[in-house]
Amino acid sequence: MNYLTHQLLNSEELEILIKELNKEELFWEDGKHTAGNHAAKEKNNLQLRRDLDFSKKFSGLIIKKILSNDLIKSFALPKKIHGTIFSKSKSGMKYGRHIDNPYMSSGRADLSFTTFLSCKDNYEGGALSIESFDSEKKFKLNAGEIIIYPSTFIHSVEEVMSGERLVFIGWIESYVRSIEEREYLFDLDTAARSLLTKYGRSEEVDLVFKSYSNLLRRLGD
Repeated sequence: MNYLTHQLLNSEELEILIKELNKEELFWEDGKHTAGNHAAKEKNNLQLRRDLDFSKKFSGLIIKKILSNDLIKSFALPKKIHGTIFSKSKSGMKYGRHIDNPYMSSGRADLSFTTFLSCKDNYEGGALSIESFDSEKKFKLNAGEIIIYPSTFIHSVEEVMSGERLVFIGWIESYVRSIEEREYLFDLDTAARSLLTKYGRSEEVDLVFKSYSNLLRRLGD
């Protein structure tokens, strides 16, 4: 399965974010408003209004964190991050099996991401389930961790049995549409950086970086 998990937000950032989110109690709306016709039938959660200054400010800060992270950039090759939403699921809420729309008003969805904001011990259930061709994996990550995965996979959020699940979700339009091609580039970039760290600069390492750059130029939008 082509996915990445990574610690994105630190404890201080999370404390500030959760404190501010708790002040926005009156501005959560039914999540069905932002779902497609099919997905809306499966969706039962709350989402913070996107037009709030709070939403715009903290969405922008988290997006900057994503775009400044070298590992995430190498994995996702982000051209655009869009459609971001703060989402809340209380006891009894869930999001059934669905697939994200390939095109949204905000951009193309090549990759989907979820940043977990709640401590996983503070709620029961609520795991993110991602299905590939022959397997299904469930993710309930630590607070501040992000998971990035292809938008082409069917996924769901299991029912929250108790507590409250807070997440920040969104989509990535990548410079490279193909899952396989992104994987090739990620492996090549990872290997080149590892060789550079281990052995330092050399003509051979320069040649690998040259091949990576030219392959990205050929495969990218």
